Formats: sequence, C-alpha cells, structure tokens
Amino acid sequence: MNEFAKLGLKEHLLDAVSGMGYEEPTPVQSAVIPLLLAGDDVFAQSQTGSGKTAAFALPILNNLTPRQGYVQCLVLSPTRELAVQVADAFSNFAKGGSFSVLPIFGGQAYSRQINRLRKGVDIVVGTPGRILDLIRKKALDLSSVKIVVLDEADEMLSMGFIGDIRSILEEVPETRQTALFSATLPAPIKQLGKRYMHDPHSILIKKKHLTVDSIEQRYYLVKNRDKFAAITRIFEIENIEKALVFASTKISTEQLANKLSSRGFQAEVINGNLDQNARSRVLKRFKQNELKVLVATDVAARGLDIDGISHVFNYDLPREVEGYVHRIGRTARAGKTGIAITLVTPKELWFMKRIEKFTKKEAARCEIPTEEKIIHKRELDLLESLRMWLKRGRCNKEKELISSLMGEGYDLMDVAAVALKIARADEKQRPIEVFQKAYEREPRRNNRKSYQKRSSAHEAGMVRILINSGRKNGINPGEVVGSIARFSNIPGSSIGKILIKDNHTFVDVEARYADKVLENTGKIKMRRELITFTCV
Repeated sequence: MNEFAKLGLKEHLLDAVSGMGYEEPTPVQSAVIPLLLAGDDVFAQSQTGSGKTAAFALPILNNLTPRQGYVQCLVLSPTRELAVQVADAFSNFAKGGSFSVLPIFGGQAYSRQINRLRKGVDIVVGTPGRILDLIRKKALDLSSVKIVVLDEADEMLSMGFIGDIRSILEEVPETRQTALFSATLPAPIKQLGKRYMHDPHSILIKKKHLTVDSIEQRYYLVKNRDKFAAITRIFEIENIEKALVFASTKISTEQLANKLSSRGFQAEVINGNLDQNARSRVLKRFKQNELKVLVATDVAARGLDIDGISHVFNYDLPREVEGYVHRIGRTARAGKTGIAITLVTPKELWFMKRIEKFTKKEAARCEIPTEEKIIHKRELDLLESLRMWLKRGRCNKEKELISSLMGEGYDLMDVAAVALKIARADEKQRPIEVFQKAYEREPRRNNRKSYQKRSSAHEAGMVRILINSGRKNGINPGEVVGSIARFSNIPGSSIGKILIKDNHTFVDVEARYADKVLENTGKIKMRRELITFTCV
C-alpha cells in the first residue's frame, strides 16, 4: 500500500503520486499535508530538496475545485526557474483533475500572460515582481484566492521582494489559508508570518544526515560541447547494472536518451512530458532490468526509490549543492555501494568544490578514457563472452557449419577470425566519439566571457563587476543586492562581497550568473539613476 494513502488524499492524486514513483512521504510531506488538508496555516522551515513542493501542491489540489473561472491559489517563488518548476509539479500531480496552472514571471510578453488570465486560471505560480505588475495593470484579480504559498521566503527576502510580497498579500482575502516555506528564519520572515498568518502551525524539518560515505564520487573535466563524447566513453568502460542520468531540461533529457540509444546504450526518459501511464511503464521496465539507462530531470525523478542503481551520472550539474546529494543518494541503497559520476566544465569547477565542501568528501578527478583503453575493453569483453560460450558448449549447429567450411578447404584459424570479425560488426555502428581534453584555464579569448577564466574577484568561483555608482550617490549594500538580484532574476545568495567606493562599487557575483547581470547594464536604477555594469 502506498504510504500517501494514509494522509487522506483523493484517489486521483494517489494515482498520480504512485505513477510518478512516490512511495513514501518525506518528513515535510507527512507533517504539512494533513495540516493543509484541514485548512490550517503552516509555517515550515525546510531545506531545498526536502519534497516541500508536493507537501503544498497535493493538499491544494485535493481541496480546490477546478474550472471555477478565477484564481483560487497563488504561489510566490523567488525565480522564474523555480516558478516553472513548481507549476510543472502542479500540472503533473493534477493530471486527471482538469486544473489550469499558469507560471508568471518577467521576461515573457505581458499579452500572453494576460490572455491566459482572461480565459480563467485556477492556480498561478509566479515571481513577486511580475505578479505585482499584473495586479497594478488590473489584469490579475486575487480577490477570490483561497490559499497563498510563499515558497523559499528567505530567498525572496534576499532578492529584495519583501515589499512586493506585503503589497500582494494586501490584495488577497484575509480569510485565505497561508503556507510559508523557508530554509532559514531571519527576523523579517518571522514578522511576515506574524502579520499575515492565522495561528500557524510551526514545522521544523531537520537537515538529513549526508549519507555519501558508501558512494564513490568522481568527476571529469570536459568542455560543454564534448559532454556526449565524454559520457559515451565512460559508458564503454564502466560495468553498469542500472544508471540514472540527470540532465537539466526536458529537451536535453530526450536528446540525450535518443543519442545514447542510437549508440547501443538502451535508454529511456523520465520528464514532465510523459503522462502517468507512460511514466509507470518506463519505471516498471527499469525496475525489472528490462532497461539499463534512465535519463531524468530533477523534478521528474523526485520520489524515485529504485534498488540496484549502480551509477548516477550528473550530465548537467544541479542548481543547488543539496540537489547533488539528493541525486547521488539514488545509488548505494540497502547497504550496497554505488558510483556517482559528474561532468564538470572548467567554469563549473568552483561549484564542484562547493559540493565537496558541503558533503565533506572529496570527489576523485579522473581522465576521460582514451580510444586505446576503450578498444582494449571491447576486446576483453569479447574474449570473456567467447569463454562463457565455450564453457557452455551448446554450439552443435555452429560446429556443423564450421565442419562444412573446413571440408571446403578453409583453415580453422581463418574461419574463427572471420567469425569474430562478423561478431564485431556492430562496433562500426558505434565509433568512439572524438573528445578534446579540457583545461582549468582555457586560452583567453577577446570577448566578455573571458571573465570566467580571469576574474579579479576575491572569492573563488565569483566574478568581479564594477558599478558606476558609489558612496557619493548614496547607495548601500542592501540596495545593491536587492536591485541586482531582482532585476537580473538571480538568487540573492549568489551575490558575494560588496566594496563601495566614493564614485563606484565592486560586486562579486557567482560566475554562472554574471552574464545575466551584465545583460542589464544601463537598465537598472539605483537612487533614481540608471547604472552600468562592467566586468573587471
């Protein structure tokens, strides 16, 4: 019996949960779902990767009635990526329930979002800035909202959204239900809960112990364009029983699974595009060893609990270090050992070091297998297969064919060599992919992305950006963080050291977000003046 059935969810939601591979609720789900089902407010402190999206999505879908023609639920998220992720989760859980879900965030045309709202939407998931814009344009009516969710509230605080959140909460009925999720509880978040929530239940989910001791962790330094060549070479060498491969997007999972299958590595995909029946079929084949490789996104892989996974591959790195631990924990189950392999580009090395610091375990840096090593491995596998069949001795029909050829005057050695050549014919269908060695510091190119190789930032993995405004203009660190994070749509935690001088300011930003910041040069205002960004 699926443990979710004990929580009181409706049958179609239990079917959706089961079809997605969820078998047992996480601690936050066990604590929060019954409270939200009962209509209570919840104030939950829970880490990323703890299963909190299902903790609020399932009871919301259980309690609401679809197709009412107005917004019944509002979820506020700090970034567009998370908004899309949460909206996808709602849609996946709601299959068969006829709910309409709309992600709303900056960067999309207003007209598209407004047209969808006019047609009637049950659930809106969005970033505070764009939500507030649509409210002010009279395009988003929240007067009938029954429940509000503040997801990753501390992250929204660090991005400078707290004022927007207060304004939005003034637009929803006072009688609505509220759920607030936050990894940390700074004073402004506590005050927000006290002001806008009704006798909330406080839930504290402690961090899980990091069980990575039984997992062999390795990483390979590769250029982004050579990732497929790298993973196929590694697949050739590794003795894989079952492999779970993580890619960042639905499209990339499908492309990767197709390319692996074309190279002889039977692979199928698990992502949000699969309906419940298709997902169930794929998971059943994987569990029953009819399928060796499963390519998945983080969202689609949530709740997977499959024994016997020998390898977890991070084809793309996760967004958060906690996500890395959550991914590799799919191997080394039931007292067994497992192998976690990560492909890391030179500009992502800093993030791999952060992962090692978080897990308190160093991953071994390895070299991509050479062509010679792969050919040698293929020959060893062929010899082992021959030895196995020789021991079995069940080749009477084949012996008759060989006797016939020898009767025609052919040499036994020549016959055996030709037979092996025919047996190896499939190798021509999977030529060894060309791979170019990657280096920590690539030759500097004359373009702005060279900052990723030579940054003067003081913090490892950060890029130093110069702002043409400083102390004389009256700016302060909080304003710098809030403005950059909000308008560039990046986490506030990705902004590091800030050094304010009289006429300019230095800011350290995580390398992976630097382009997004630089794209906003001349578009962001501080103290009513447009500011420019320059990489130094």
